[in-house]
Amino acid sequence: MSQVSWWRGAVIYQIYPRSLNDASGDGVGDLRGIINKMDYIASLNVDAIWISPFFKSPMKDFGYDISDYRCVDPMFGTMEDFDELIEQAHSKGIKVVIDQVLSHTSDQHQWFTESRTSKDNDKSDWYVWADPKEDGSAPNNWLAIFGGCAWEWEPRRSQYYLHNFLTSQPDLNFYNPDVRQAVLDNVKFWLDKGVDGFRLDAITFCYHDHLLRDNPAKPADKRQGRGFSEDNPYAYQYHYFNNTRPETVEFIEELRQLIEQYPGVVTLGEVSSEDSLATMAEYTQGTKRLHMAYSFELLTDDFSARYIRETVEALENSIGDGWPCWAIGNHDVKRVATRWGKGEFSDEMGKMLNALLCSLRGSVCSYQGEELGLSEADIPFEQVQDPFGIAFWPMFKGRDGCRTPMPWQANQPSGGFSTQAPWLPVPNEHLNRAVDIQSIDSSSMLSSYQRLLDWRKAHPVLIFGGIKFFDVSDDVLLFEREYQGVRYLVGFNLTANSTTVTNPITASMSPIPQDMLPGAILNNDVIEFAPFGCLYAKY
Repeated sequence: MSQVSWWRGAVIYQIYPRSLNDASGDGVGDLRGIINKMDYIASLNVDAIWISPFFKSPMKDFGYDISDYRCVDPMFGTMEDFDELIEQAHSKGIKVVIDQVLSHTSDQHQWFTESRTSKDNDKSDWYVWADPKEDGSAPNNWLAIFGGCAWEWEPRRSQYYLHNFLTSQPDLNFYNPDVRQAVLDNVKFWLDKGVDGFRLDAITFCYHDHLLRDNPAKPADKRQGRGFSEDNPYAYQYHYFNNTRPETVEFIEELRQLIEQYPGVVTLGEVSSEDSLATMAEYTQGTKRLHMAYSFELLTDDFSARYIRETVEALENSIGDGWPCWAIGNHDVKRVATRWGKGEFSDEMGKMLNALLCSLRGSVCSYQGEELGLSEADIPFEQVQDPFGIAFWPMFKGRDGCRTPMPWQANQPSGGFSTQAPWLPVPNEHLNRAVDIQSIDSSSMLSSYQRLLDWRKAHPVLIFGGIKFFDVSDDVLLFEREYQGVRYLVGFNLTANSTTVTNPITASMSPIPQDMLPGAILNNDVIEFAPFGCLYAKY
């Protein structure tokens, strides 16, 4: 692909539509609310928006359980609203990426409603059905991410169906060519609507092992949470047989053939596997698979220069001609201000984190509220909405804390998000970070974010350049970005303390002033970083 492709190095602003802005006054955000905030989105200087699901759904998993892929849920508005949203975004130079949840549907989708009735109907083989063992138990030991067995009994068929998430999210049978074609037809519907790309949810879950072999146990010291509590028994297995099957690559290539008929459209895969970095490399290899992929490697609690460097280098060493996309927050994990701030978050740290994210090689997904420095909200159990949190409370409180409504006006009820009580409460501490306060403060995180993204657009080396790390300190990330003979030394102090490191570059250097970020000083052969300081120097 040419380097002029819009998505290479793009900053994609993730919108969780339930929580951006409520225009209808029912306490839930909607498409009209996004349209009404399009000027704000444009002011951020992002290249695209990614909108989480707004399709018709019973909302058991808040839109990731789709009952009609070609219909806007009335909660979010109408298809006419979506058409206007695309028009408004495009008029401001903003691309529109939407979620596609391909591996599973809602149990209220008409396909499943028919499939579950018998073993011989037209849709009988559209989902993953299996007979019980001789003792009546589930076909194998596979577990669901949201807790418990991944199989649910259906008495009308005297069989189990597979669900890798909620019981109300049955998995489609991608071995059936009719299923694959129906899925691709749904994607084509939105391509014809004029969308610019798709974020592919849970793409590694499309296929299952035909033989239904048991997953092997994972030793206790190898159990890692997927952005959630390690007490989840899902972490007790290697998910070799219900995730990342080799056939998935074949489907991705089928999908890419369709996408290629619509120039400029991008695919971004969400990757969660036993070796996510290797899977990212595999899924983005060459020009016949995904354009980009991202994983949960920087969505963990591990915040250190060593870990970030090792993660980036591991991907760089394996991805070849593939293209990465990095994120430090999204709608599924604790907000980065809390997760990495560990109770000591400050505006300076927030500015540094946004600058770090936007300085890595690859594209960027920036989650709504990260430009404001929003922290994880503490939702009491009686107000928890997320079924994941309800099931695992109190060890894991779910994903509601990162999904609370955007605070627009500090002195308005619910932060100006809605005229009614919102679906999740707006924390008082978020009101101090409301848009109306930060937008008039030139030193705020919001102002820094806007200037950073505008400045980044003028520096192609940060968008397209290669990356090479230097050994300096446990507290400092220091790397080179190089593009067409232009080299930048880029550095970040990850601590709240001033620190000094040796400058590994002997060539003459020209620091690039950064009034929107905590700084650093080049002093002969050393670099003096302010707390959470950032360095950009050309040489």
